[in-house]
Formats: sequence, structure tokens, C-alpha cells
Amino acid sequence: MTDLSGIWVAIVTPFLGPTFSPAQGLGVDHAALRRLVEHLKQAEVTGLVALGSTGEPAALDDAEQDAVLDTVLDAAQGLPVIAGLAGNHVGHLHARLAHLNTLPLHAVLSPAPYYVRPSQAGLVGHFKALADASRAPLMLYDIPYRTGVQMDLDTLLTLAGHGHIIGIKDCGGSLDKTQQLIADGRLQVLSGEDALIFHNLCLGGAGAITAAAQVAPQAFMAMYRALREGRLATAREQQYRLAPLIRGLFAEPNPALVKAELARQGLVLPHLRAPLLEASVPAAQAVEACMHALAAGG
Repeated sequence: MTDLSGIWVAIVTPFLGPTFSPAQGLGVDHAALRRLVEHLKQAEVTGLVALGSTGEPAALDDAEQDAVLDTVLDAAQGLPVIAGLAGNHVGHLHARLAHLNTLPLHAVLSPAPYYVRPSQAGLVGHFKALADASRAPLMLYDIPYRTGVQMDLDTLLTLAGHGHIIGIKDCGGSLDKTQQLIADGRLQVLSGEDALIFHNLCLGGAGAITAAAQVAPQAFMAMYRALREGRLATAREQQYRLAPLIRGLFAEPNPALVKAELARQGLVLPHLRAPLLEASVPAAQAVEACMHALAAGG
């Protein structure tokens, strides 16, 4: 089975400007995207997730999404890549999946169709159809605060019986459900909440898909390795060092503060697409202070 264990970074999509205007050249900043991928490769993260919610895919048209994936895959050079597949038009989702099937992806990550709020039986049918049609293994993405629909434990356990559904990005909000999924053992459970990565790993989970790790990848990888090697005290200390940074990065809608910190590091510009706004100065300064404290070991 395809291995999902580790720290997977949900990368931002860098933009040349705050709005989309082809005449002004304010599209995707592919040079910055390559720079970011190389930065994460050097930090030896497990892999990358492109076009997850951190990558603002709802603000990208199909051609832009294709171009982002082409750049990430070319720059990754063997580093595994998972692609996000989100939307609420089933026909369009399957058309997008047909294109993803032509790419060398490690997996495809897909949430419930947002806004539609299908029944649990509808979710089972939806994800089974995607899994049947996907060349790469399918990962479920349980994130009810974005989709508007909760994926019940019984639904997830039913989907775990599908041979091509191998994992879940867990933002479901229930530690009990998380623990039961891990105990069941059929799905590789990755935390989608950065603040709960430590908890997931201590329960026996596979790892994380994390936005925060791209601003401090070595620190997150150090915590992951410490837990995998049984050095609990070291990992716990690293968790306490990372916690203020994680809180700071999500003080405003993601990925505003992640982009602001990456811009401070010289990796991307801080721009987002409307209706998202760039990070406020006080919040960005607070994240910078957390980064300095993390570097100082405090």
C-alpha cells in the first residue's frame, strides 16, 4: 500500500499580485513556487500537497491549477506530490480527476462536496466513484467547517473497506473519532490540524498534512523524527516550542500569515486572491517574534 506516513507540507500558491489580471501579469509566480519547493526539499520534508485549501485552489481556474501541478512536479524531482481535488460539481470533479490521472501523483486528496451537504450514503457513493476512477490512491479529507457536512465514523469505516481509499486528512474535530480510525488500522490517519500533529502521532497516527511546516520545516521534521524514534520528552519539548508559532499562523484566515512569513524569508510575495486579504502588520509581526523565539530555542 502507498505509504502516507510523515510530514506532508500543504504548499501555498505564490502570486505576482493581489488580484488576477493577465494584462498586468499578476498570475501565479512560478519562479517563487519552484523556490519554495526547493526550500522544502532541502529541509527533507516527506512530501508536498499542492492545491489543498492552503493553495487557494478555489481562486485558480483549471489552466492555472494544471500549471501549478506541472511546476510542482517538475521542481519536486522525486519528492512525492499529493494533489488536492475539491469542488461541488461532480462532473467537473471527474473531468479534473481524468487530468490528474495523467500525472505521476502519490495520491489524490478530496473533501466532501462543499455547500451541497449530501447524506452519509451520498458521501459513500461519491467517494467510491472517485476512488474507482482514480489512478492514484484516494485520500479522504474530513473538514466539516469548510464543507458543511460531517463525515460520520461509520461512513469513514465503510469507505476504509475500499481498496483504493488509503488515508484521511483529519480535520473532523473529534479526538474520539480520530482514535477509533487509528485503532481500526485500515486508513492511514494524518492530522490536518497543525496544533494536533503531536497528538496524532502519539496516538499512532501516520503524520500530518500541514501548512505551518513550510515556514519552519526543520522544526516540524525534528518533532516527527523524535516521536518516531521514541524520544517522547524531546518531541514534547519541540511541540511546546512550535505551539505559539502554530497559533500565530492561524490567527487570521489561512494562508495569509503563512504567506507573510514566507515573504519575510524571501521565498514568495505575500499576495492572496480576493476575497482573502493579506495579513495585518501586527499579526505578521507576532509570527516573526514566534520564529525568533523558535530559533533561539525558547
